[in-house]
Amino acid sequence: MIKRAVELRPNDGYIVDSLGWAYYRLGDFANATQLLEHAIELLPEDPTINDHLGDAYWQRGRLVEARYQWRRALQFKPEADQVKTIETKIDQGIAKIPAAAAATRGG
Repeated sequence: MIKRAVELRPNDGYIVDSLGWAYYRLGDFANATQLLEHAIELLPEDPTINDHLGDAYWQRGRLVEARYQWRRALQFKPEADQVKTIETKIDQGIAKIPAAAAATRGG
């Protein structure tokens, strides 16, 4: 359903973010990163999308870029309950999640 929504509204940053986050949750970090980068182009000052892109970068080993995105997320005034979580990510990173796409493709 989210793929269809993106087809219908490809310039809606929130919908694009939702699809990117779904790929992230499935462990498909390459597709997640591509979609989240597009979502950032559409809504560059959204703290949640910046946070999501930081997470995707981290999973792909792009640690400097991840911390950059998390710092941007803080700049854009996230909800109060997100601030501490993002600050912890900047300081400590996040746990690596096995990439489902790599596991299913043998590599």
